[in-house]
Amino acid sequence: MPKPTFFHLSKEKQDTLIHSAKNEFSRVPLHEASIANIIKNAGIPRGSFYQYFEDKEDLFFYLLNQLSQKSHERFISIMKENNGDLFATFIDSFQYMVMNHRNQEHKNFFRNVFSNMSYKLENTLANNVYKENQTTQFLNLIGLINTKNLNIKNDRELHQVLKIISAVHFQNLVQVFVRDLSDEEALSNYIEQMELLKRGLHKDEN
Repeated sequence: MPKPTFFHLSKEKQDTLIHSAKNEFSRVPLHEASIANIIKNAGIPRGSFYQYFEDKEDLFFYLLNQLSQKSHERFISIMKENNGDLFATFIDSFQYMVMNHRNQEHKNFFRNVFSNMSYKLENTLANNVYKENQTTQFLNLIGLINTKNLNIKNDRELHQVLKIISAVHFQNLVQVFVRDLSDEEALSNYIEQMELLKRGLHKDEN
């Protein structure tokens, strides 16, 4: 997390530093990113950078958390629009992500993120849809889901369903940016997998 001095900056200066960081993390993966480039583009001295963040990893995960939070808020909004339909919400969210990240900088940023995945990265990104701890944010999400059209018995099974769908969602996002799939191919693959989950995989022989 940023140091308190970062939050004492004006919104404009905060945004300038974050935008500069995103440019650098779009250019190269985290381990190759240069603080020198970030501070040069942001127009701040190196000493000031360390007054705001511990290191480039600290800045990177703050940026990722900010993007993750925006994704979660959008997910909640889409859920409300779909009257709690879980599958429709995931599909619409995936389509939004694909269609609204055609900008080359966005594509490069997420390609660098997904191509150099770690547990910490995956955990940060997963939090934008599903949080296992019983936070207010998570409870609000659960409360919006229409469970009447889901074949589940209790909240525990609903949590497991969220984990399964989130895993499919996440893996498809990785494929979009790492394999550079077309929008049509990415969405077709995703919808097919969602329909399989929705329909169920076991066929009763009777």
